[in-house]
Amino acid sequence: MKGSSIFYLLVFVLLFASCKPTDEEKARIRVNNAKFLLEKGDTVNAMLQLDSISLYPEAKYSANAAKNLAAEINFSLLQKKEIELDSLDAKIARLETAFDKEKTEYDRYVQYIHKKQNQQNALSRSFIKVHLDERGTLYLSSNYFGKSLLNHYALRVYDGDISAKTDSMPVGSQENHQSDFLDYKWEKVLYLNGRDNGVIEFIATNADRNLKAAFIGRQQQFIVLAAWDKEAVRDALALSAALKQKAGLQKEIQVLQKKVPVQ
Repeated sequence: MKGSSIFYLLVFVLLFASCKPTDEEKARIRVNNAKFLLEKGDTVNAMLQLDSISLYPEAKYSANAAKNLAAEINFSLLQKKEIELDSLDAKIARLETAFDKEKTEYDRYVQYIHKKQNQQNALSRSFIKVHLDERGTLYLSSNYFGKSLLNHYALRVYDGDISAKTDSMPVGSQENHQSDFLDYKWEKVLYLNGRDNGVIEFIATNADRNLKAAFIGRQQQFIVLAAWDKEAVRDALALSAALKQKAGLQKEIQVLQKKVPVQ
């Protein structure tokens, strides 16, 4: 009886094992799941399903099918990204018409100088200036011109009950510059690395309003922002966003190009 019991137990185990799904069958389910997700437009999860085929080392046919399907998906994504890049390049070209490009021996990157904020428009006045380079890096500066020093270290832009204020750049720091010529004083404060504290976006969003600015220091000066200065900030913010988007797209395209087989 004992021998018979062992025999029937072995038969049961063998039958159970023969009914267990193979790697190929389990992998085929994943491939089908990926196709279903693709039909729904869910490319990300479809690719995750295809990547998971590596969990089934014996699924040779499904692995090959997954590889081919992944290549098709990546090729389709690559085409879409390249079309998107072409469209973005056209947008950047339109935005660039408002700027002059400049790169001196002191510049590491090409600088975009808004045509409304050239040197002629920057003489003998207090104003704000927007700075932009080819990477899309953007920052603001406050530029004071007058008979006496303000020793200003911050800028507040406002209209009525709405306002935005930069961080403080202490007098004597690398971001706070002073000079003089004859009876006039110049001060220039740079708000780098986000230290504008949202003032750039504030000006761009409210460019149609009668914005004023207060140069905050030992003394204060109040100015009305010129229409061309507000336009320069708005244009620079739009170009900065487009340049950063382009850099991101180019990286995505490079990654996809490595995944797409050479035709």
